[in-house]
Amino acid sequence: MRFHPWVFSGAIYRMEGSPAEGDLVDVYTSERQFIARGHYQIGSITVRVLSFAEEAIDQRWWNARIRAAYRMREALGLAENPQTTCYRLVHGEGDSLPGLVVDIYGRTAVIQCHSVGMYRSRKAIGEALREVFSDRLTALFDKSGGTLPYNAGLGAQDGYLWGEPAKTENPVLENGCLFRVNWEQGQKTGFFIDQRENRELVRRYAKGKTVLNTFCYTGGFSVYALSGGAAQVDSVDSSERAVQLAAENIALNFGEQAPHRAIAQDAFEYLRGMDGRYDLIVLDPPAFAKHHKVLGNALQGYKRLNTQAFRQIKPGGILFTFSCSQAVNREQFRMAVFSAAAIAGRRVRILHQLTQPADHPVNIYHPEGEYLKGLVLYVE
Repeated sequence: MRFHPWVFSGAIYRMEGSPAEGDLVDVYTSERQFIARGHYQIGSITVRVLSFAEEAIDQRWWNARIRAAYRMREALGLAENPQTTCYRLVHGEGDSLPGLVVDIYGRTAVIQCHSVGMYRSRKAIGEALREVFSDRLTALFDKSGGTLPYNAGLGAQDGYLWGEPAKTENPVLENGCLFRVNWEQGQKTGFFIDQRENRELVRRYAKGKTVLNTFCYTGGFSVYALSGGAAQVDSVDSSERAVQLAAENIALNFGEQAPHRAIAQDAFEYLRGMDGRYDLIVLDPPAFAKHHKVLGNALQGYKRLNTQAFRQIKPGGILFTFSCSQAVNREQFRMAVFSAAAIAGRRVRILHQLTQPADHPVNIYHPEGEYLKGLVLYVE
């Protein structure tokens, strides 16, 4: 058995009964030997496996799975860390809970369900969080409205499952840096927790440099760059609201007089018009490819973006470049960046090869879970 957490429709010979989407189903071999138990769903992934054992998926089971996830974060030094009060508690398949994301922001947990089965299990998940955290959690916010299958017809609405709406202006800490997180209206669960360690690396390299942070969103890389002693940081995003959030987070940490500019402009356009003044550039675009049908276009997008950065960055500059597209593997991303370097005619060396942090674990039987790819490059 390979213990992959997905059972694809093409692997199913026969279905007995008529399960509804989200129901618990069992999977057997043709010789009637038990294989797995999981959530049924309509589509190419027919079963998301919860267990490879014949065990009850009851409240005790949910408590054990959430506690196991918490214990791993304890081992990582993230749980109850006074310098970092936000982290990922559950990362889908990486925590043997496919279709579920749980992020912790101080005393609030934010859940996102990506399958009907997980959505229907929200009460049990909430009770498990209460059991594990006790009074250290005061609210649970469900942000599944935009992440469930479009054809499920659940009419899901974002909202608090229990607890009082925490004030989103109360900042969280990440490696000692302050951030205001709006999990109610922000992207994902409100903050891109998966770049925590890569932001820390930017802080190490930023001293005395002029830094450009493209696709800045809430300005995470910008805050870390200034914390590391950057001489000037420019945050660029096409969203007016995003650059406003970035400016607010800069002011929260460094006051209104920080050497920072918030620029609402398309990142591609800004890179084309640059004058080569940046010593360090961060390229952290949204996913260019959410499925394999648009993979070719995505790779062209990464190549164009990186070509512009290579052409504009100062000699001796450092480029942080990322892809968060699960459909783009590490080799494809690297080839797109290599092609960009060749087109720009720059001599480039790899300093670091980056991925997601340990609270976004990759199930060894599910390599598809390694979605974040990054390179840190020295450009002569």
